[in-house]
Amino acid sequence: MVSGILIVSAVIAVGYCAARMRILGPEVQGALTRTAFYVTNPALLFTVVAGSDIRAALGTDAPLALLSAAAAGLLYCLLSFLFFRRPVAETAVGAMASSYANANNIGIPVSLYAVGTAQHVAPVLLVQILVMAPFYLTVLGLASGARISWKRLLVQPFANPMIIASGLGAAVALTGWTVPDLLARPIDMLAGGAVPMVLLAFGLSLAGKAPLQKDDGRTETIVATLLKVAGMPLIVWVLGRFVFGLEGQHLLACVIMGALPTAQNVFLFASPYGRGMTVARDVILCTTVLSVGALLVVAWLLA
Repeated sequence: MVSGILIVSAVIAVGYCAARMRILGPEVQGALTRTAFYVTNPALLFTVVAGSDIRAALGTDAPLALLSAAAAGLLYCLLSFLFFRRPVAETAVGAMASSYANANNIGIPVSLYAVGTAQHVAPVLLVQILVMAPFYLTVLGLASGARISWKRLLVQPFANPMIIASGLGAAVALTGWTVPDLLARPIDMLAGGAVPMVLLAFGLSLAGKAPLQKDDGRTETIVATLLKVAGMPLIVWVLGRFVFGLEGQHLLACVIMGALPTAQNVFLFASPYGRGMTVARDVILCTTVLSVGALLVVAWLLA
């Protein structure tokens, strides 16, 4: 477990050093991210979900992911209304940053190398895309006075390549259909490039950023960061152990999902409305840096 996280950290460090030494530029990060999002990560998700026990995963992992994310988001909202007194839109962005995990880009390689399987990523991803994203987008739209396109909200999840790949993989797993070799081998080859591609892009994104500027939502950023890298894993452990009765590697995998950094989608969702963008950006960066330590602590305590 620990060695797996260290391997992941080493590849991230290579990407960071490549950016700092100007070997690879920002345009490479964008190309790697788009390729991973549209090609390699969907291929990996398909292979993982197709070979997993999808009924068992959705039976426990999806409700646990939803309850833990809701608890972390509500806790941030409570703190915001009591102490920060920020408007609804900014509070929604902070709550999303406290609970919306980078399950597709970072969750897949970390889970794959830490516990030997990425099957626990799909339920988290489904909950975030099908439930959390439409909810927060609706709140942001209403709070910002924008017109809500319900059709777009309903169609959006099914236009996501991760969801499409997960759905196709789930269909294969549930039906027991054997994918022909001529189709399975190219998918496996593409899936093999997902992990290094994502981790290199992740490392590239860490270079040249200066978060936590004065009078720029510093307190909100710190609170949201602590909730994401410390509060949410604890919530997942309590719910998983005492409510869902999980143990061993299954519980460890779920807590790892809770300790993942904040997804870049939070910034993408906030950008069109121009609300909470600085907090979203800084929380993504801070949780990205601190999540490595958080994952190592989880490994030490639960492995």
